[in-house]
Amino acid sequence: MILVTGASGHLGTAVVANLLKKVPASQIVALVRDEKKSTALQQQGVNIQIGDYNDIASLDNAMKGVTKVLLISSTTLTRLTEHKNAVDAAKRANVEQIAYTGVTMKGLETSPIKPLMTSHFETEEYIKAGGLPYTFLRNSLYTDMLPVYVGNQVLNTSVIIPAGNGKVPYASREDMAEAAANVLTEQGHSNKTYHLTGNALYSFYDIAALLSDLSGKEITYTDKDPAAFQDQLKQMGVPEIRIQVLSGFAASIKNGEFELVHDDLARLLGREPSPVAEFLKKQYS
Repeated sequence: MILVTGASGHLGTAVVANLLKKVPASQIVALVRDEKKSTALQQQGVNIQIGDYNDIASLDNAMKGVTKVLLISSTTLTRLTEHKNAVDAAKRANVEQIAYTGVTMKGLETSPIKPLMTSHFETEEYIKAGGLPYTFLRNSLYTDMLPVYVGNQVLNTSVIIPAGNGKVPYASREDMAEAAANVLTEQGHSNKTYHLTGNALYSFYDIAALLSDLSGKEITYTDKDPAAFQDQLKQMGVPEIRIQVLSGFAASIKNGEFELVHDDLARLLGREPSPVAEFLKKQYS
């Protein structure tokens, strides 16, 4: 039995969809917080467990009979505690393997997003200390997040973000989900760390150039002053916490903290990762 936590989220849903191509639905357990969001999974025959990382009893119940767990990282500021709850439940259930979705980056100690990212690596250390066979899936930034940074109307405006010439090896959420499903259904992945990145680095100058080719228009990129960028977001009514997160990631990109290219994703997929240009075409054409 394979348990996927956060199974009604974007990544979790995609992982379950890929697992269904490989194993019977009866061998998949989906942990979801809201039963209303599990209808599609139930219709496919997936076992549904209702609960969350703060409900110890629900975690213990979900782990019954499970051999492998995909621990999809929480997005809350208290996620380390939540992750520890899930890891402890997996240990009590004698799970044979736990896979965790973290982040691949460098320069953590001086990073503007250190408070957000530290818990990923602390979770990994907690899993190691617990003695469970593990697989760490360190994800790069999702290609799917580009519209968040450049906007849905970018073909009629321009790219404006204070990210300098920093570059990112974007990879699609779907590719990462497929890789996770492969890890959970294949042998030979115990006690390994994989860096799931695309095969090329892209700055926002590059993204603007791709959008220009796609649209036939000249889409420019402006490396805006961070303070002016934040003021612009405030005027747009963006919540303060979201402004801080967007600004922090922009600063990290500018610092080159995601400029790490690995071939792990391609090897786990057995093919090259989906091109960024392909995603942009689907998103904006």
